[in-house]
Amino acid sequence: MPLSEHEQRMLEQMERALYAEDPKFASALEGSGLRTYTRRRVYQAVAGFLVGIALLMAGMVAKQVWLSVVGFLVMLGCAVLAVTGWRKAPKPGEQSAAPGAGPQARRQGRQKRSMMDRIEERWQRRRDEQQGGQ
Repeated sequence: MPLSEHEQRMLEQMERALYAEDPKFASALEGSGLRTYTRRRVYQAVAGFLVGIALLMAGMVAKQVWLSVVGFLVMLGCAVLAVTGWRKAPKPGEQSAAPGAGPQARRQGRQKRSMMDRIEERWQRRRDEQQGGQ
């Protein structure tokens, strides 16, 4: 769900205040730190996935079904963490729309928001039409 205009303005004001108060801390929170965090999270998820495989295999060898199920669940959870972490990771050279970001980044955010608004409006119209026809 996209932020409303008021929430967007409030967030930008908070970001500007953070940059004004402690620019070193604010720059540490930017893309590179987030990129490192998400990369580390993905690596941990891959390691957990391998542990899950080991548990699954150990359960099969020891004929312990519960151990195999636990291994499978660990694999599944780590796979989900890896995929969500990978999708959230910013691309190299890409930064979030910070207060100093150019108009192109802001315009792109508005286009995405308006597209989502249109999709939501269409969804609401369809729901209203279906409810009205019943």
